Amino acid sequence: MFNTLLLSKDDRGVATLTLNRPDKHNAMSGEMLLELQAAARQLAEDKSIRVVVLAANGKSFCAGGDLAWMQAQMAADGETRAREARVLAEMLGMLNTLPKPLIGALQGNAFGGGVGVASVCDVAIGVDHLKMGLTETKLGLIPATIGPYVIARMGEARARRVFMSARLFDAAEAVDLGLLARAVPSDSLADAVEAEVAPYLACAPGAVASAKALARTLGPKIDKTVVDLSISALVTQWETAEAKEGVSAFFEKRRPAWRAE
Repeated sequence: MFNTLLLSKDDRGVATLTLNRPDKHNAMSGEMLLELQAAARQLAEDKSIRVVVLAANGKSFCAGGDLAWMQAQMAADGETRAREARVLAEMLGMLNTLPKPLIGALQGNAFGGGVGVASVCDVAIGVDHLKMGLTETKLGLIPATIGPYVIARMGEARARRVFMSARLFDAAEAVDLGLLARAVPSDSLADAVEAEVAPYLACAPGAVASAKALARTLGPKIDKTVVDLSISALVTQWETAEAKEGVSAFFEKRRPAWRAE
């Protein structure tokens, strides 16, 4: 059914949605974004599903945006960039409001948009050797479309430690920042995820869905106005000389003009 994802369900009603572009470090292509939207709809509508685990195959959980997608954005006009950013925003919004518990199982690194995906999980467990980072400003871009979800997860004060610097941080700091609930050895990841899944199987599914919706309502507002603002900020940044220089330098494998060392 999907080209970039795997979707399975066990007898308990636990679904596993797996990012499946291991050769591309599960970077998000346009196709993957649309398939994640379709999967989110399917998971939301299937009353037999009690819990969803979001996992990935390969060495990385998600490396962010696909390179081919990024190259296409270089040549696109503002309207096209806004449309593509909205696809990402809508996917994140659908996972963020999924009426089932969403448990992230991060078996590897997460950068850029991958941090955004981790941020919409109700609980994210990661392996203790992973690295994470909001790396957009190295390219002259900003973590705009994922921003509302990252800020909601970390809070503004903690987010500002890593939101603008593009520095990488380890699993222990990801826990401190609130991105990960726990960091565990690789061979303990499955057990740690199961420990998060199991309690929900004793809960009333409708009550769980209502409680999650209430928590989301009481938390930071992520409505159309906020999403539109994040998309507009990204489109504006794409038009800057810094973005043009940063993305060009990346593909030309050279230092951008502003890099000091």
